[in-house]
Amino acid sequence: MRNLQKSKKYPISRWTLARKKIVWAYIFLAIPIVFFAYIRIYPTLFAFQMSLHDYNPLAVEQPFVGFQNYEKVFEELGEEKSKTKAAFQNTINYVVLGVPIQLCLALFIALMLNEIRFMSTVYRILFFLPFVTSTIAIAWVFRMLYQPRFGLFNVVLQLLSLPQQPFLRSPQQALPSVLALVVWQGMGFAIIIFLAGLKQIPRTYYEAAEVDGASRWHTFRYITFPLLNPSIVYLLVLQTISFLRMFAPVVAMTQLGRGGPLDSTLTVVLHVYNEAFGSYNMGFASSLTVVLFALILGVTIIQLSITSRRIN
Repeated sequence: MRNLQKSKKYPISRWTLARKKIVWAYIFLAIPIVFFAYIRIYPTLFAFQMSLHDYNPLAVEQPFVGFQNYEKVFEELGEEKSKTKAAFQNTINYVVLGVPIQLCLALFIALMLNEIRFMSTVYRILFFLPFVTSTIAIAWVFRMLYQPRFGLFNVVLQLLSLPQQPFLRSPQQALPSVLALVVWQGMGFAIIIFLAGLKQIPRTYYEAAEVDGASRWHTFRYITFPLLNPSIVYLLVLQTISFLRMFAPVVAMTQLGRGGPLDSTLTVVLHVYNEAFGSYNMGFASSLTVVLFALILGVTIIQLSITSRRIN
């Protein structure tokens, strides 16, 4: 009531400059919020709505089926040779293998780059270039490198008198072959983040450790690693989400972009794409999307609760 009386007593023309700045700030913030809600929140809610229907864009009617699509998802997760189970298993394998390898390599390279002074900028650019290069272009280059007989990797193996490998044509080697590309391409981003974190650590800590006679390992364990915790948490969450949503490398590197051979490289996002735009089974594809969203949200919350802590 008091605020209403004040607004009548002080019209807009008599507002102070500070109050006008606050009002305009909220007005400008409303624009991106509405845009974000339209391109993010609305499609998410619409996907959930589609998952409750036998949704087919080519059909006239979209009958309501309730949670039958979700029941089908969990039924296929229990089957031995279903595409849904293979997609989720492969996606988890990508995360469990790819994230630790990528972050460990990135941290090691960042520590090395942080020590050099000569041509340090050139090295950083070289490591960062793959991250800003087209994923499809890099995937096609790697696909040629993996080719039998004339592919560079097999040529090198032949020169070393080692047996040639099928790589992308083998159900056992296809997933590690795709994973190598993803780890290499995304490593440059992690290196830059780690370098930024290393630059924020005060040099006085290292000088004090050197005076106390601490070894390099003890300096890394008790100074560098704990103070890099914000960077590690950020990259762990971000890269985990990136691996869970993997799509383009698998499409570009596998035969016909179907996640073969024998679904050994199939991911959940690619399975959603195949179901939605290959079989026009939008309802089932939407239920897969919602389950993946719940998985990403759960993993993110668990990671933040375990890894986040304050540095005293």
